[in-house]
Amino acid sequence: MNNLDFSAEPVFSWYVVLLALSGAIMLVLGAIGGGTKAGLRILNVLFGLGFLGYAYYLAFVFKGGEYILFFKAFILPVVMIVASVKAIVERSNAKNRPTAPPVGAYNPNAPYNPNAPYNPNAQQAPFNPNAPHQPGVPSQPVADNPYAQPQPPQQPAG
Repeated sequence: MNNLDFSAEPVFSWYVVLLALSGAIMLVLGAIGGGTKAGLRILNVLFGLGFLGYAYYLAFVFKGGEYILFFKAFILPVVMIVASVKAIVERSNAKNRPTAPPVGAYNPNAPYNPNAPYNPNAQQAPFNPNAPHQPGVPSQPVADNPYAQPQPPQQPAG
């Protein structure tokens, strides 16, 4: 028995069709994810099943009498589609965006600033025994004796 009769009850018939369409959209969004979190995907599936179930009931089981029109239910699929598209766009933008080093990370190309505040948690430069001596920077232990103490830079005699 089919209750959809667009000539006799167009509001009821369109309501059932839109309810089924909304349920199908929400099921698809829950199935593919669309960049949303697992909890929202589960809600999409549950609401989609509820919408489809109510549409099926109204279209094939309902014998007449009173029924409830949930017009606010059509807002939920629109909100979920917008959230999914936003998440997909943000995810694709994050993939295309170059990753910047974290704030405070070691940068070997940064200029030396003797007035910079001391940060005990800052990453230290790796030891390079072949690095040339730089004035103002204490020398490192020699490569063949890792236990040797650093020597202060030699001042030219003069």
